[in-house]
Amino acid sequence: MLSYFWSTFLYQPLFNALIWIYLNIAGRNLGWAVIWLTIFLRILLLPLTIISERDAAKQKNVEAEARHAAKAFKNDVVAQKEAIRRIMKKNMVSPWAKVMQLGLQLLVLILLYQVFLRGITGERIVKLLYHGIDFPGKINTNFYGFDIGQPHDTIWSGLTALYLFFSILISKKSESKRDQSRTTFLFIFPLFTFFALWFLPMVKSLFILTTMVFSDMITIIRKVIMPEKEEKKEEPKPKTAKKS
Repeated sequence: MLSYFWSTFLYQPLFNALIWIYLNIAGRNLGWAVIWLTIFLRILLLPLTIISERDAAKQKNVEAEARHAAKAFKNDVVAQKEAIRRIMKKNMVSPWAKVMQLGLQLLVLILLYQVFLRGITGERIVKLLYHGIDFPGKINTNFYGFDIGQPHDTIWSGLTALYLFFSILISKKSESKRDQSRTTFLFIFPLFTFFALWFLPMVKSLFILTTMVFSDMITIIRKVIMPEKEEKKEEPKPKTAKKS
């Protein structure tokens, strides 16, 4: 039952969408078909993306408000904790949109892996294609000299890891506090991503890289439309001269 649901309602629709894009939009290049499929997926998920971006901006503003309130009660620890708790509770942010968005992207990632794992041969294509989708013949998996179905690709997995490294670096640059764990994360996570993608077909790198670029574009647009509040810096009080 589960296998039937997976194949009929998840795998086959995505496969047909990929072939349709391959024939009608991507100029019979499967690499570009995957890129377009990723973009269309992110457009479909745009309502969830907007909600999660709005929540991200709200969360940062709430944290800034909590820190500002804490300063007002810096000599009273109990009152400080109560003020922070009250602000966080009043402006509670639900992560459901972000979780759903990441879950659906992970699902597509798994489905794409199955497409390339099972192979894209003539006989298999005929069995999976809907009646309205033309038979594409031999599928072109060459993407500017790279076979997107082959693993152990250093270039694209490296580009994806490098892009991730700079994305984390830029996002953490605005934060004043730097500790050892964040510095470790900055290097370890991109390295882990590189080795994970190196073992997988190159199409994974193409999908993840396109997803990250799209997400960063949405974040830039959100920061223009919904800018985060800047924390007011307290000016140091002028020292009064002691009377002799």
